[in-house]
Amino acid sequence: MAGDRSVIPVILHYPDAASQMSDLAEIVAGDLREALAARGRATLAVPGGTTPGPFLTALSQADLDWANVAVMLTDERFVPESSDRSNTALLRATLLQGPAAAATLLPFYREAEAPEHVLDEIASGIAPHLPIDSCVLGMGADMHTASLFPGADRLAEGLDAEGNATVLPMRAPGAPEPRLTLTAPVLRAARNLHLLIKGPEKKAALETALAGDDWAEAPVRAVLKAPAPIQIHFSD
Repeated sequence: MAGDRSVIPVILHYPDAASQMSDLAEIVAGDLREALAARGRATLAVPGGTTPGPFLTALSQADLDWANVAVMLTDERFVPESSDRSNTALLRATLLQGPAAAATLLPFYREAEAPEHVLDEIASGIAPHLPIDSCVLGMGADMHTASLFPGADRLAEGLDAEGNATVLPMRAPGAPEPRLTLTAPVLRAARNLHLLIKGPEKKAALETALAGDDWAEAPVRAVLKAPAPIQIHFSD
């Protein structure tokens, strides 16, 4: 699958991680204020993992009408919040504190033997809050984003630009548990897209991703060539 070469990402290079995280928090808060002013509600999607923690903590203190903001992850491991691998638990400990505790969390996990058993319930909870107003993504050295991994079992379905799925289960080589991920159409439809990356390894991966068109090889290309130009936030 090929992207649209006419869409050029905006790359913002920060001198250090601290300014990267605080500036991104201000930019995302601005996205949400704009949505709240225009529609009275806003939807935010953020990545899991430890890298975005300082950004999420900074954003939690933003002066916003958080009671009208819905928050979701871009993807989640299919584990309960009691697990040390739960991104939802990290989200509660970073973003959903202080003023942002008033936001509504859209869950990506419900107790079941497999994600397929609760997929419709999770998707129906997300659908009324789309399109996303501000979506922040990470990227792996393998050029995955969200849980759209090269070689994953349902990657083709997740990357289908004409697909109707909101969220899909995903199993990938090296991933110890199933994941749930927003699909490429949902990510590409976000009103504001941001990619948060740090370090030389990610910089090299980004350069490779920007140089090609095959989405299956580098799933992050699906958002690098999204209709609304993505902002890439990079620090060494």
